Amino acid sequence: MRKKTQSIPVNRMTEDMDAGIAIERLCFEDLSIAEKAFFEEENEAHRHDRHSFFLLEQGNVAIEIDFKKYTIEPSSVIYIHPDQVHYTTTAKNVIVSSWAINNENLNPEYLKLLKDITPAKPLSLDKETFSIMSEAVSLGIRISGRKNDKLYSSLLKDSCNSLVALVISQYLKQDQSTAKISRFENVTNDFREMLESNYTLIKRPAEYSKKLNISTPYLNECVKNTTGLSVSHHIQERIILEAKRLLYHSDKSVKEIASVLGYDDYAYFSRLFTKVVGMTALTFRSKNHD
Repeated sequence: MRKKTQSIPVNRMTEDMDAGIAIERLCFEDLSIAEKAFFEEENEAHRHDRHSFFLLEQGNVAIEIDFKKYTIEPSSVIYIHPDQVHYTTTAKNVIVSSWAINNENLNPEYLKLLKDITPAKPLSLDKETFSIMSEAVSLGIRISGRKNDKLYSSLLKDSCNSLVALVISQYLKQDQSTAKISRFENVTNDFREMLESNYTLIKRPAEYSKKLNISTPYLNECVKNTTGLSVSHHIQERIILEAKRLLYHSDKSVKEIASVLGYDDYAYFSRLFTKVVGMTALTFRSKNHD
């Protein structure tokens, strides 16, 4: 049953996070009071306030991320971006390691790479890679307990960034386009990054091309060549994704959601939603609520 809320809840991970970083290993069979509270939160739709990574060591987990369902099995890892709304539907006999890190502590190079692989699906690991990642988590957990060390913050930051790099390397390994990135791909990546930061403010392809100092036809050529879809399509899909999140996971009215997404013309937003989704916003809400 969906928990009613005026806005999408943000799980701030653990209260004892050091410098915006957390590393831990949890077992579902023997939960402490604090851990039980954590998993109760995980069972409700929410966002995290940090970049989150989960290494499933034992058991099975079913999770829904932005309206897509995934079943995760050992030995797998998954990355969840702070924008993504998700919740755990089932978890049985699970041992999971997790680490979370905010933008301030994340290596800037890794931050850019994570944007490129979002949204990320669960990724199965080979035996050696899983072993390395599990051992790295164990080391990170031990470091997190040495708060009296003079370089404690740096050690914790470096250990978490190493784990992030391990995960990114596996996602990149899965990508067959390991050759030098093309000009089209560079432009598309720049557009996607700009879109993520500006989709509530900028709605027209021409405004993005102007900011990127290229022509609108060339921007569209690059994006279509790389993704098979137009610039306008990507803009609309990003706006509608956020609209779906708010319709399902909050109790904001359609008019309030239109305003949040930068539309003063409520009727125009309603027509856009119906065109893209194939049903009205109110129909989507009622259809997807228990």
